[in-house]
Amino acid sequence: MVIGMCRSFRDRALDRCYHCFPCLSDPARRSSLVLKVTLVMLHLVYVGILFLFDSDLIDKTKKEPWYTALYLLLFFATLVQYFITSGSSPGYVLDAMRAVNETNVICKQSSMAKTASSKNGSLPVEGCQSGRNFQGTDSTSWTKLVMDMYPPGTSIRSCICPYCNVEQPPRAKHCYDCDKCVLHFDHHCVWLGTCIGQGNHCKFWWYICEESALCLWTGILYITYLRANISRAWWNDAIAILLLIPLSIFIVFLLLLLFFHSYLILTNQTTYELVRRRRIPYLRGIPERVYPFSKGVCHNLYDFCCGGSNIYSLEPLPSAQELEEKSRPYTCLDVLTCRCC
Repeated sequence: MVIGMCRSFRDRALDRCYHCFPCLSDPARRSSLVLKVTLVMLHLVYVGILFLFDSDLIDKTKKEPWYTALYLLLFFATLVQYFITSGSSPGYVLDAMRAVNETNVICKQSSMAKTASSKNGSLPVEGCQSGRNFQGTDSTSWTKLVMDMYPPGTSIRSCICPYCNVEQPPRAKHCYDCDKCVLHFDHHCVWLGTCIGQGNHCKFWWYICEESALCLWTGILYITYLRANISRAWWNDAIAILLLIPLSIFIVFLLLLLFFHSYLILTNQTTYELVRRRRIPYLRGIPERVYPFSKGVCHNLYDFCCGGSNIYSLEPLPSAQELEEKSRPYTCLDVLTCRCC
């Protein structure tokens, strides 16, 4: 009977909590919220214990306040970048399809207005101008647009996602965690609670860059504290060492992740394409050392850093002639003419 009363009290408390905070009723959103709170708490614990134990750091702050100000600025910038990345859209295929349909409607209305104005003798209306990077969307549907990006003879059935029932453009993949198809799918980040794709890959790179710098700086401060206070209170040193061990492992992981994604950016690849290359139909026959979507290091960097204004840009598969050109080995003349750029 006591157990039943406890369960009913717990259920009523949960119902009130879900009523006050509807986001907690969804298990996925609840786990994402728990992850965000955990990350913030970890950051606060590491920084708080550092300022609590290290009296030398407090003295240095009084003498050189700019040093601590820069560290705290990086600390808050990293947390802000984390929430920006976790809340950003990776670029969903359904949203891109809606954008194409909206562009078609606008272009049709513009062409009708142009025809009407020409009949009335008025000045002609300018052609449909769209900020989105869709060529020919004024006269073609989403299906035609997607099929034009595949080689001739490609079956439309091989391009349709069985879950979303929508045509997938090249480099898109269905995410089973988000239950949506993502453009330029890279991976689903559990720590961020979202997919990494075309729309937020740049934000994700900046986040791991800032997180790596913050962890390195924090690790240096912990090591400096241990070297200066190793003969003092042993329990302070024990806590600092216990915190430093997982921090060191996390630093190695973050640096490897940063270098890995930098390599992907320079070669215009995604994690999914690199890991599952032999399972992707349009990449099976391409040699592993050939990067089919690469436009050169400089162009890849420019598209990655400056192409974020359009998260719905689609990239067609390269032709056989382009693949043959990319598979050709580099020569001294190619280096002098900056072919790799």
